[in-house]
Amino acid sequence: QVQLVESGGGLAQAGGSLRLSCAASGGTFRQYVMGWFRQGPGKEREFVAAITWDGGRTLYAESVKGRFTISRDNGVNMLYLQMNNLKPEDTNVYSCAAATRWSVIVNILPTSEYDRWGQGTQVTVSS
Repeated sequence: QVQLVESGGGLAQAGGSLRLSCAASGGTFRQYVMGWFRQGPGKEREFVAAITWDGGRTLYAESVKGRFTISRDNGVNMLYLQMNNLKPEDTNVYSCAAATRWSVIVNILPTSEYDRWGQGTQVTVSS
């Protein structure tokens, strides 16, 4: 079973940037669709971005399109989320997730299709 560990969260000012990383171990990372999600206190988990096994297709939530970029390096089992032009409303706990039954997707998968999750990393954006 793949295990996921996020890093790179922290405090940023509005308009600033952060880069999140997700290290995968075990399983076959290079075969999976991977995603980033975020969740605030008392809120439901929200889809942020997803990427196919080879990085050939990426999908984004409308709220982050044009500001965030998801990428992966299968050679070192790493997933990334580059976050630019951050806004206070981006403040959340960000988690990476693996959809181990999927390698290729056309549309955004239901959250329930992601079956392996990291513990999350806090991102706080000040105005």
